[in-house]
Amino acid sequence: MTERLNIIGGGLAGSEAAWQAANMGVPVTIHEMRPKVETFAHQTGNLGEMVCSNSFRSDDSEQNAVGLLHWEMRQAGGLIMSTADKHRLPAGGALAVDREPFAESVTEAIKAHPLIDVSYDEITELPTDGHWIIATGPLTSDALSAAIAQATGADALAFFDAIAPIVYADSINMDVAWLQSRYDKGATEEEQKAYLNCPMDQDQYYAFIDALLASEQAEFRDGETAKYFDGCLPIEVMAERGRETLRFGPMKPVGLTNTHKPDVKAYAVVQLRRDNALGTLLNIVGFQTKMKYGAQTEVLRMIPGLEDARFARLGGIHRNSFINSPTLLDDQMRLKSQPHIRFAGQITGVEGYVESAGMGLLAGRLAAAEMLGKPLTAPAPETATGALVTHITGGAEAKTFQPMNVNFGLFPLVEGLKGGRRGRKDRYKAYTDRAKTLWTEWLDAQG
Repeated sequence: MTERLNIIGGGLAGSEAAWQAANMGVPVTIHEMRPKVETFAHQTGNLGEMVCSNSFRSDDSEQNAVGLLHWEMRQAGGLIMSTADKHRLPAGGALAVDREPFAESVTEAIKAHPLIDVSYDEITELPTDGHWIIATGPLTSDALSAAIAQATGADALAFFDAIAPIVYADSINMDVAWLQSRYDKGATEEEQKAYLNCPMDQDQYYAFIDALLASEQAEFRDGETAKYFDGCLPIEVMAERGRETLRFGPMKPVGLTNTHKPDVKAYAVVQLRRDNALGTLLNIVGFQTKMKYGAQTEVLRMIPGLEDARFARLGGIHRNSFINSPTLLDDQMRLKSQPHIRFAGQITGVEGYVESAGMGLLAGRLAAAEMLGKPLTAPAPETATGALVTHITGGAEAKTFQPMNVNFGLFPLVEGLKGGRRGRKDRYKAYTDRAKTLWTEWLDAQG
C-alpha cells in the first residue's frame, strides 16, 4: 500500500499539491488549522480562501509570464485554475474570481476526492518521519515558524503585506463614476466595462495625497522593521516615495474616457474591480493600506464618487513569512537538512496566488513521484513553473532573496531576438512558444 503524503496548510498551494498527488494515486491528508485557529486575514475555514485580492492577474499566455503559468497549470489538470475558470468574473484581460464560491468549490472538490482526507488540526512541530509538504503560506503560525527557524538554523525572513478595502457597489455615486476597462480591453462588452472609475482633478489629487500622508497608520511591534514586497506596497508608502508616484501606479489616468465629461481629462483615476459575481462588492484596485480604520474611511471618502461609500471590509496589514529557499531547499523543493519535508507556496518566496498554487502543483507531483518510485526531474527553466522553482532553489542570490512574481526576467534568453521595446512582442511570444513545447514534453514524459 502506498504511504500517505501529509500536507500542512489548505490554501491554494496545499490544495493544489493534494489534488496533483492524489490524482497520481497517492493518498493525502491535508492538515489545516482553520477555523480552530484563526488568522488576521482569513474569514472562513474554507480551503483555498483568497484574502488579499480576487485577481489572478493577466490571462494572456502569449505575452505575459503569469498568463503562461495559467496555461501550464491548466495543461496539468490544476484544480485551482479549473475552479478559477468556473468562477470567473469580468476583468478585462485579467482573470478575476468570485472569491467565496471559488473557495467553497475548492473545498468541495478536495473533500469529494476519494484519496484526500482533511484534518482540522494545528501542526506546531516539524515532523521527524513520513512524507510532508509544508504549504502554510505567509501566515504560518508562530509555533510552526519557530520550529522551522530552529530546524534550519536561520530565522524565517519576513515582509509585510497589505490588503485593500472592499466597497458596497450601491454606495457609489454613479453620477461621478463610470464603467470602463483601461483601453477598453476585453473580448466582450462586459469585460470592456469591468472596472469602475473615479476621476480626480489636480487639486483633488493633491488634497488626497496630503490627507494620505497625514493619516494615522498602523504601528509595528517593538523592534519590528517593515520590509515590503514591491508588488504589494501600501498606498501610503508609495505616496511617501513622491507626490506623483500614485499617478504612475494604481491611479494612472491613461486609457480612460469619462463618459460624464468626455472632454475633460482626469489628473488621476481610482479604479474599482468587481469582487463577487453579483457585482455588489468592489475591490479598490492597488489600494493596499496600513491606515487605521477611522483614517481609512475619512481619507477614502475624499475620492470623487466614494463620498458616501460603505465598506464591506477595510484594508489592513499583516506580517508574511518566507524561508531563504536558495539556501535551504534542493531542486526537488526538499529541505536539505530533512529531505522528507518539502516546502510549497508563498512560504518558499514566490509572490502571488498563481505562483503559490504553481509551486503547490509542482511539489505535489514531485512528492508523489518519489513515493511511487518514479522520481521526476524538475521542469525545464525555460517554462514558467521551471523558471520559478529554479529561481527559489538556487537561481536567486541568497543574501538578497525577496519574494518574486513570475516574470520573463527569470527565463533563459532566447537567442537571436531583437532587444528593446519594438522587439518585445516577438521576444515574449518566443518565450511562451518555447515554454509550451517544453512543458508539454515534461507532462507527456510522466505518462
